[in-house]
Amino acid sequence: MTNTYIESFRGISKGIAVLIDPEKCDNGEKLFALLDKAAFANVDYLFVGGSTVSRSEFQQTISAIRSHSSLPLIIFPGSFHQISEEADAILFLSLISGRNPDFLIGHHIAAAHELSEMQIEVLPTGYILIDGGTKSSVAYVSQTTPIPNESLSIIRNTALAGKLLGMQLLYLDAGSGAKECVSEKCIHALRDLGLPIIVGGGIREINQMAALHKSGASVVVIGNKLEEDIDFLLDVRSYKSSLDIKTSGF
Repeated sequence: MTNTYIESFRGISKGIAVLIDPEKCDNGEKLFALLDKAAFANVDYLFVGGSTVSRSEFQQTISAIRSHSSLPLIIFPGSFHQISEEADAILFLSLISGRNPDFLIGHHIAAAHELSEMQIEVLPTGYILIDGGTKSSVAYVSQTTPIPNESLSIIRNTALAGKLLGMQLLYLDAGSGAKECVSEKCIHALRDLGLPIIVGGGIREINQMAALHKSGASVVVIGNKLEEDIDFLLDVRSYKSSLDIKTSGF
């Protein structure tokens, strides 16, 4: 198997990613403590990005992470300038649940030339906003309306359209600070599409992570919860250890 990040996402079944927003970190002691605990928890990926991050803030955070952590560093961009050759890969997000051309293709055109000159892997990703019960920053910035959690046929057809357009990953996001995370029924409805499913937004409990994994999520993303309680990563470590024990058959 080729050692690429798309193959990594295809091969993982119960992955965990930590999302770092450069606007909310100090690029110093607080960030390094998060990185150390993320490594201790055996998380699989670090995602970096935010809806309104400046280019300088973004690059400073990427450099700080790279200097301190060897975990796979994946860009989760909120704008065309959130790119860096210091990262391992970028989720090239197309907001297929919305109708704003800037987030469907516009930012991609602005970043394309510079990104093509960089030695990082580009991962075509269908990005779908799901209503998590709050007005998320990404919904506000993109001026798009999330799909209701219960509208399974719309969510499935949107994801299917993304697949037919050539997307290689699906990212379902209830948004930062969501009251409700993406439903298990929603994930289950997409399992047979054969694409890795990344899920984020509103995930605050280990039982939520376990339920999403069981429903078919390839990677579950935690962000806001760690801003409130960094020691949640100790629970994540225990959860990851339990998965390893089940895999080994003991």
